[in-house]
This record gives sequence, structure tokens and C-alpha cells, in this order.
Amino acid sequence: MTGKTDHKYLNEGIQLYNKRIQHYIPFNILEVNTIKSKTQILYQKDESQQLLKILNKDDYLILLDDKGKEYSSQDFSEQLQKLFHLSAPRLIFIAGGAYGFHDALYNRANDKLSLSKMTFPHDLCRLIFLEQLYRALTIAHNHPYQH
Repeated sequence: MTGKTDHKYLNEGIQLYNKRIQHYIPFNILEVNTIKSKTQILYQKDESQQLLKILNKDDYLILLDDKGKEYSSQDFSEQLQKLFHLSAPRLIFIAGGAYGFHDALYNRANDKLSLSKMTFPHDLCRLIFLEQLYRALTIAHNHPYQH
């Protein structure tokens, strides 16, 4: 994730779902700070350089992007199970900054995922994504949370 989440209530939710997700899979959140730039393209370029540094060549990268594919919770759970069976050592989801992604990240990405056609603040997207990831895992494990 790029940047920090400043709202206490969002951080509490993020921590809650982070802990719940770890019950099912090894999982961690990495926050990358970027330089605030006067122009969108420089901001995107700096952000992409920071993010590309943490990726390995064989990571499977999914960008959280408004141009990505939308799934129902059930379909996302099924897609996630398919992704877990890939030979990639790490499955990486990146929630970018306010200006979207630089072409370098789009070119590196294996896939794109959209959370909604609606626009949300980026720190709220983090919480929504983590809840949906947790929901997908509970669906796969027939846990009652999904209901």
C-alpha cells in the first residue's frame, strides 16, 4: 500500500482483518512512502519505482484498479483459490495512490482487480479489500462469517 492511513477507525479495521486473514494464510501489509510531487506523472513514477523495488520477478502481481475485473464475493473466493495454486511464491496485491498507477506497474502486473465502479478514498479501499479477502477465505473454508 502506498502512504499511511491517518484515520484511527480505519487503522483499527485494517488491523482486525489483517489478524483474521492470518488465521487462514501467511499475510502481511507493507506500506511504501512516496515523495509528494507537484505533478501527477512524477508522483506515479516515484511510487512505481518504490513498489517495483519490493517485487521479485516471479511474484504474481494484482493491481487494485478501477479498470480491473469486478467479482462477486463468491467469484473472488473461487479466483483466489485458483491463484493460490499457481507456482508463484508470492501473490501481491497493490493498492496505489490517488493518481493511479504508472505504466511501469501496469506493464509488470499480471492482473487488475476492481473493488467497485464507485470511487472510494484510498485508505478506505484498503479496509474494503481486506474485508473482501477475509470473506473470500471464509467462503472457501465454509465459515459462517460469509452469511
